[in-house]
Amino acid sequence: MSYLEYSVKSAPSGLRKILYLNWPLTILVVTVAGVGFLMLYSVAGGSFTPWAEPQIKRFGAGFLVMLGVAMVPIWFWRNISVVAYGVSILLLLAVAFFGDVGMGAKRWIDLGFIRLQPSELTKITMVMLLAAYYDWLPAKRISKPLWVALPVLLILLPTFMVLRQPDLGTSILLLFAGGGLMFLAGVHWAYFAAVIVSGVGLVVAVFESRGTTWQLLKGYQYKRIDTFLDPGSDPLGAGYHITQSKIALGSGGWTGRGFMQGTQSRLNFLPEKHTDFIFTTLAEEFGFVGGISLLGLYSLIIIFCVATAIATRDRFSSLVTSGIAITFFLFFAVNMSMVMGLVPVVGVPLPLVSYGGSVMLVLMAAFGLVHSAHIHRPR
Repeated sequence: MSYLEYSVKSAPSGLRKILYLNWPLTILVVTVAGVGFLMLYSVAGGSFTPWAEPQIKRFGAGFLVMLGVAMVPIWFWRNISVVAYGVSILLLLAVAFFGDVGMGAKRWIDLGFIRLQPSELTKITMVMLLAAYYDWLPAKRISKPLWVALPVLLILLPTFMVLRQPDLGTSILLLFAGGGLMFLAGVHWAYFAAVIVSGVGLVVAVFESRGTTWQLLKGYQYKRIDTFLDPGSDPLGAGYHITQSKIALGSGGWTGRGFMQGTQSRLNFLPEKHTDFIFTTLAEEFGFVGGISLLGLYSLIIIFCVATAIATRDRFSSLVTSGIAITFFLFFAVNMSMVMGLVPVVGVPLPLVSYGGSVMLVLMAAFGLVHSAHIHRPR
């Protein structure tokens, strides 16, 4: 009996699937989302409007999506991975022609019942397709140049489409998530070493070309690099966001100023306090203890995703679960690094905490895939 046949025959049915949910992961997800509701209530000055109430409704809808995805056998998601990826690419094309513009970027498309950001959906569909590809590909071909080129193209296509919106943060996440999954699939390390060496060489060339006739970047782009390296050089302009973020982080101390007592957020010094910079609000109100506690919750979510990836015996389930863990890690790692000034501000939200509909629904669907792999593994 093949593994797929055994999986189909041994799959739980009916209400037993609810019992087989990864309940520790579910509790962790609900807890982190609860932290987000609390912070959105705080930044609104003690009001559920305009952010906390819609976010609670979105999480409720997302929770139902997660359960719906979880109840469907994992092999179904493997079989439709090509279609899912294709739909996300078509949606990215639709954004380019018919998308809504906001904050200087064209990233959203209005579907009537929801204002969707297709780039968020692409993060998961790309992982699904790559996992299905390496599930199909024989092990002896994984590191052959021709078979390495195809997944690279599958990663670069949405990456460049998202970069043109422009959305640098999501492009980075797509690139690193895809590369991480290729590494886990067994692609030879030499390919990654070549990419790293090339990247370092490009960075050196960018700095060396400044002021020359072959300068690689525009003057304003070098200005952004200068601001990242020294935000104090333009504290009221390009360096304003990160300067205020660092002030909020530092003023929280060990235990914080107290719930709804953060001066930076309540006096509106902190920009984007309900989206990209919500972590600094949490750190100002609850201090180092609050920040490290949230990081601990995120780490536990990663651990339970990895545990599911190890427990599953088919390659697709293991890879798709690992890819979701990588994507989730990149979300909070880039956001926290961004607000601390460790990386440039690229507009990546804090998962399950920042205000946003598309990100919430896509993340919950992704956790549904993790649950599906957990529920339908042979016992």
